[in-house]
Amino acid sequence: MSERFFSAVPIAGQRVMLDGAEAHHLLHVMRAAVGQRVTLFDDSGAEFTAVVEALGRAQVELQVVERREMDRELPFSLAVGVALPKGDRQKWLVEKLTELGVATLVPLATERGVAQPTAGAIERLGRAVIEAAKQCGRNRLMRIAEPQAWGEWISPDQIAADRRLPERRLLAHPGGTPSSEIELSTPMATRIAIGPEGGLTEAEVAAAIAAGWHAVDLGPRILRVETAAVALVAAVSLR
Repeated sequence: MSERFFSAVPIAGQRVMLDGAEAHHLLHVMRAAVGQRVTLFDDSGAEFTAVVEALGRAQVELQVVERREMDRELPFSLAVGVALPKGDRQKWLVEKLTELGVATLVPLATERGVAQPTAGAIERLGRAVIEAAKQCGRNRLMRIAEPQAWGEWISPDQIAADRRLPERRLLAHPGGTPSSEIELSTPMATRIAIGPEGGLTEAEVAAAIAAGWHAVDLGPRILRVETAAVALVAAVSLR
């Protein structure tokens, strides 16, 4: 696979103009030359072979020579609500969830949460999604949604987009059903909830259980937020 670049503008014709971070990468990191072939994607699900036609100071003009429909998404919707960890661990979490096929990441506000998802942080994480999608071959971007309160995320009213479809709701919590014993082989719209570093309060866990969530135990060791999220998402997406 050739080097991949993201076009924030939907690709509809034969000409594409890259600017911003993507143009900078192509111009100054990859040292692009006229005639070089690259792969483009635009969050539509397709990917495009394109040839560099002109190089500017901060822009690259390309000609599209082929469009391919390449579906690398999971066969069901997977959304993860998580109380974000601190610092660079947020970026690592975003990268891995993107690689595993998560469709939506929802930052959660919980009683013991340690990191507040500011607008600046969400913007930086959005860039991390693009970089991860470029690396892993996804042609659709994982969406980072607006932050939600815990009670809003676990509400029974938050159901699958198609109301005719069942939905699996899994809460990572010690003492729940071991992940190895949960039936995950059937593709089904799934929502996952991951609490903060200090753990969820008893009231938060009780509210989720009352709302129909299934507590899942991830083993005898204490996992960091990002480890728990990746472990449970991998169990769901790979099985």
